[in-house]
Amino acid sequence: MAASSTYSIVEYFGGEDGYKCGYCKNENGNFSHGMWSHALTVQDYQDLIDRGWRRSGKYIYKPIMNQTCCPQYTIRCDSTNFHPSKPQKKILKKMSKYLCKGELPKSPSDGELMDSLCEDAGSCDAPATCRSEVSVSVEGPVETAKSAGPEKKTGREQTAPPKPGLGADPSRPPCRKAKEVRKERKLQKELQKQSGREAGSASFPQTEAARPPPPSKTIEELIAESLPADAVYKLEVRLVPVCFDDPEFTATYSQSAALYAKYQTAIHKDSPSECSESQFRRFLCDSPLEPENPSDGPDCGYGSFHQQYCLNGKIIAVGVIDILPACVSSVYLYYDPDYSGMSLGVYSALRELTFTRQLHEKAPRLRYYYMGFYIHSCPKMRYKGQYRPSDLLCPETYVWVPIERCLPKLDLTRYSRFNETPEAVDVSRVKELGKVLVLHKRTVMPYLLYARKRTGPSDEETVLQYAGLVGQQCAERMLLYRA
Repeated sequence: MAASSTYSIVEYFGGEDGYKCGYCKNENGNFSHGMWSHALTVQDYQDLIDRGWRRSGKYIYKPIMNQTCCPQYTIRCDSTNFHPSKPQKKILKKMSKYLCKGELPKSPSDGELMDSLCEDAGSCDAPATCRSEVSVSVEGPVETAKSAGPEKKTGREQTAPPKPGLGADPSRPPCRKAKEVRKERKLQKELQKQSGREAGSASFPQTEAARPPPPSKTIEELIAESLPADAVYKLEVRLVPVCFDDPEFTATYSQSAALYAKYQTAIHKDSPSECSESQFRRFLCDSPLEPENPSDGPDCGYGSFHQQYCLNGKIIAVGVIDILPACVSSVYLYYDPDYSGMSLGVYSALRELTFTRQLHEKAPRLRYYYMGFYIHSCPKMRYKGQYRPSDLLCPETYVWVPIERCLPKLDLTRYSRFNETPEAVDVSRVKELGKVLVLHKRTVMPYLLYARKRTGPSDEETVLQYAGLVGQQCAERMLLYRA
């Protein structure tokens, strides 16, 4: 049986050895399973990330949740029901102010730590390349309340200041917080309104009290307001497919690679060798995803893309994303450190959420925005939970659970099963190992047939582990390369 262009081809590596954690810096506390993807269909990758996998270039890894020092939970946001928070709206206003007046804030003082939406993409110990030769053609916000000072008295009511060391002036009222004063005033107004309605008072008309609040603006309206037509600077977001045959991608490749190196050295303190052009290409340009453009999909099709944020023609940020059948998956973000004060991490996340909503109009199944991993044990990585409504993936049954139900469990322990049904199991667990597809000597065959032909020690334990991690459905579609 010859391999067709619709097959994913992977090579499983296992994951018994620990390595340094990029979050808590534990030297050998990070554990994950890994495999090299020679080719990957967008549907297979969609199913894999729905089981906790994630890619870094062509390397795909899955944290061993009950062993790793910092458990990484897959998180997604329902873009169709997303409403920006007050701090997120401030980011859009800050961008609008800059575009109109050209004033750069000195620092991102919005309180949301988000240098890169998906820092975790580079946290795995990914091999630089895979040396196996697979010769199969695959074409194809909290306000700080200031204490309310004592009220000033005028005329004869003023008393002499107290002598030092005698404590508070007993002739003055006790100091109260402004928040308490506001609450008391609000309560007094409510009581006045209530008594006015009961007495038929005209001072507080019922129509005023019952007036509904103005409707909140959509994220699309807020984005449009942040891009005024008469602005000094013009910000354009371009979607470019990751393909060296695409003229726009090749034309901007050098500029994009230079921006990546500048970002990595300034923000993550990488050495020049760690952010070279070859590293950039391997990490953010080499994608295993096979592009697809079905009639019922979005106009741009499915696959890997770069979203370039261009300020008056100059690229100041690039968001690397995968567009899949059910989601937009954020891979990485890098930006010009000179614009750190613009909170480009938060801004790009809002733009990517809006882009997901736009794609949903053409492809109704595509509605989720995947932000990578949520790491509760690492405070600086908790910002992803600020995009609501969000779900976390149960690491045992692979069902999605609202984050509000997960956080109390994570406050108690780093690793947790989110599914609250004790008898629930993984519905895609391995049931028939013999049906797992294997690629051996350029021939596709079920594992049952391969096991009969194989000579040497049995690899059943390894194949069983692989199938359990990717799920029965994926194991029956993808080709597991066997030398």
